[in-house]
Amino acid sequence: MNVNADFSQRAAEHAAELPWRPSPMPGVERRMLDRIGDEVARATSLVRYAPNSAFSAHTHGGGEEFIVLDGVFQDEHGDYPAGSYVRNPPQSSHTPASDEGCTIFVKLWQFDPADQAHVRLHIADVEAHSDPDRPDVQVRPLFRDSREEVRVETWAPDADVEVAAEGGAELFVLGGAFRERGTAFGLHDWLRLPDGDRARFSAGPDGAQVWIKTGHLRDAAAPAAG
Repeated sequence: MNVNADFSQRAAEHAAELPWRPSPMPGVERRMLDRIGDEVARATSLVRYAPNSAFSAHTHGGGEEFIVLDGVFQDEHGDYPAGSYVRNPPQSSHTPASDEGCTIFVKLWQFDPADQAHVRLHIADVEAHSDPDRPDVQVRPLFRDSREEVRVETWAPDADVEVAAEGGAELFVLGGAFRERGTAFGLHDWLRLPDGDRARFSAGPDGAQVWIKTGHLRDAAAPAAG
């Protein structure tokens, strides 16, 4: 299965327009943002767990990164309420579930194989700092290495904000809204920019809170067979 699989092109998805598709496990559904592969896939998705649903134990051969958007996500390592940011590196394993139900934004099979950092934090606990080059932007850094940078940016109401996509960029709306090239993006909408692109955004009247990842699309590829 291929969904927005050409990483040299811009791609955008508006969450409310996408159907929820069943996964192999009862009570777990997905909205696919980009994907290369079937059940073993390089994938970016919204995943919704119904109350008292679970996924079978599995190993993430290419790593897993996710944000809990609502409810509480659980595995044998702990409970992760809304606002949690987690990185499970390649070859890590767990048994995901949710007693009360939850929705997560998740990326699979997109790690550098050498990245073995476990990250488990709550976004609100990360100190925000002003961007010296963009006065209307507050930045909460979530992760950075030689390959990629992950952060949450808060844009002031009606701010004009530029994002450089060196190595590619992805933006996911956690709150508020913005416009880009005349298109409105609201809650849980997603935009991907190819390597070398540059985009200008206009935040909405209530501002915007945006998860941003850069640098990771230089070597974008499907998972190896098997």
